[in-house]
Amino acid sequence: MWQYAAKVLITVAVVVAVSEIGKRSSLWGAVLASLPLTSLLAFVWLYLDTGSSEPIAALSQSIFWLVLASLPLFLVLPVMLRSGVSFWSSLGVACLVTVVAYFGLVWVLGRAGVRL
Repeated sequence: MWQYAAKVLITVAVVVAVSEIGKRSSLWGAVLASLPLTSLLAFVWLYLDTGSSEPIAALSQSIFWLVLASLPLFLVLPVMLRSGVSFWSSLGVACLVTVVAYFGLVWVLGRAGVRL
């Protein structure tokens, strides 16, 4: 149980750190947010839970491909916000575009024989 609590606390600390640093500097907030900290934490937690490197290799490969589908969010959101669209509308559309990109990428990868 303490391991689960430690996982939650460390993960929460990373998210809060990104938010707090982002308030002070968009550059350093972006640097911290762009690091694959979530993935690194997931790799560590998965390894500690399983003791096996194979699930980590599979997860890492899947993350590589799926990161591509997340990129439109970071293009659509600032364009919409700078065009005067409200935050919530912009976020909603950017998330919808990202979901479509995920489904599209998964379909394309499946057709190409890439297994996620």
